[in-house]
Amino acid sequence: MREGFNKISEVFKSEPAFDGLRKTLSQSDVVNNFNKIFPELHKVAVAVKVEKKALCIRVENPAWRSELKFRESEIIEKVNKFYKEERIKFIRFVS
Repeated sequence: MREGFNKISEVFKSEPAFDGLRKTLSQSDVVNNFNKIFPELHKVAVAVKVEKKALCIRVENPAWRSELKFRESEIIEKVNKFYKEERIKFIRFVS
């Protein structure tokens, strides 16, 4: 018989059975917090999803797509710095 109970948060962080769920939650965090990380882009860009460490961004027009492509490394660095871990490796722009 076990001597004590584990916190749900500890079990969630350590159990291999929750790996997929942890990954999905971390990816959705990036999408949900995109406007918090980049408030200046809220009118021209929308984070759509994260898939295999690729952030998919929908952009208002080709001019903004070009501008954001130019700033891609800066965006990746800022997202990873916000979470203090590597969550994004590259960016894909979608229509």
